Amino acid sequence: MKTEGKKTVKIAFCDFWQGCEFDNLHFIRILKEKYNLVYTNEPDYLFCSCFGKEHFKYKDCIKIFYTGENCTCDFNLYDYGLTSHYMTITDRHLRLPQWIPYDISQISLMEFNREKNPNLNKKKFCNFVYSNAHCAERFREVFFEKLSKYKKVDSGGSILNNLGYKVQDKLDFIKNYKFTIAIENSFIQGYTTEKLSEPLIMGSMPIYYGDPMVNKEFNTNSFVNIRDYKSIDEAVEYIVELDKNDKLYLEKLQSPCFIHTNVEKYYRNKIVDFFSNIFDCKKEEAKRTTQYGWTKYYIEAINPPRYKKFEIAKIKEKMKKIFSKENI
Repeated sequence: MKTEGKKTVKIAFCDFWQGCEFDNLHFIRILKEKYNLVYTNEPDYLFCSCFGKEHFKYKDCIKIFYTGENCTCDFNLYDYGLTSHYMTITDRHLRLPQWIPYDISQISLMEFNREKNPNLNKKKFCNFVYSNAHCAERFREVFFEKLSKYKKVDSGGSILNNLGYKVQDKLDFIKNYKFTIAIENSFIQGYTTEKLSEPLIMGSMPIYYGDPMVNKEFNTNSFVNIRDYKSIDEAVEYIVELDKNDKLYLEKLQSPCFIHTNVEKYYRNKIVDFFSNIFDCKKEEAKRTTQYGWTKYYIEAINPPRYKKFEIAKIKEKMKKIFSKENI
């Protein structure tokens, strides 16, 4: 990629999940189009996530938090944050939902990759591909059991597996099904993940439950939104009707996915504008966090390994005084 004429930005990453391919993060892909990103051990800008505390080692840099998990950004520690939450904190936060594919151009596939006349006779009924049970709501297992009473639901993950093997390529697998059970790990406003976008991309109708505000971005007429029904049983009845009525199913399958047009362009512009505000000014002007008063003690208290026990006790005592009723 040509770097001539591009501003050089020195960056690093820390506290990301194991195996993360930084070059494939959607916002990094887009930033490379505008900036010459240079990876270094002495960055001006540090991208951080929620899987560690290594960021405390970095002092003289702008810290930018990113997570695809259902957690928010601690703006006492990070200058900027990218999360799935709906929030406004001056210019410091960008809502970047997890449903956006790593390759942001795939957003367009949700609209254009939908077959006009699919051969439904070649499509299997429904799939369920999950491997996370320890930190997820049991609702999706309950729903799986309810829907399975009507017709077999093929489970290709480690949870409730009934195929005898684990699916290796999820996207290739789900494209062969009329329906895909798409239920989030947790049901919080703004937390819409790839569980919804992947079946939409592959032309399989999602059976969705999760973000109560999903209709702010997605057209819920293009999939089965379990929240639209009074009970699980009522939702299952509607799915059975769709399965038996090809015309009704196709009308829903071919409905627009989004309530707005040019969604890919919208998010691409949001990412560019957000980071231009950070990168296109002097580093000291981009700084947003401060470390004084209670903030200093707060940071020390949540990052105690470098302190002896008596020092931790002193810090906690200072915190108590700061937050005592007399000081409020």
